[in-house]
Amino acid sequence: MDNSVLNADRVNQIFCDCLYKDSEDTSGLVRAEGINCTVGFNPDRLETHKVEIEEMLGELPDGFKESIGGGWSFLMATHDKHGNQWTGFHRRMEQLFQLGIAIGKVKCLTPRELWSSLPCGMPYYAVS
Repeated sequence: MDNSVLNADRVNQIFCDCLYKDSEDTSGLVRAEGINCTVGFNPDRLETHKVEIEEMLGELPDGFKESIGGGWSFLMATHDKHGNQWTGFHRRMEQLFQLGIAIGKVKCLTPRELWSSLPCGMPYYAVS
């Protein structure tokens, strides 16, 4: 298993942990729109993972960082800032961005209705 900060298995574990469990009160859910789906996260569990989510987002290439590159295409998130491929699954990338959206560290730069005009129809994201 990859031990780097940005790890596909860890992204999936955190994502699944932050989703609501059966019979939990969802009145305080935190919505995060993704490319394929919109999810609702449990705010308490999101908070427990916030630092780790921020650390993982910090490992994305500088093009994603709002203060450096201004934001970048979703498709550029397969590699970390060191040039290492951290995932082969677009679903893991979407999960990472949804977690980032939910904690207020990621924003989608283009409205969904304009995605079709972007390369491969994929949105651009910025990490603050």
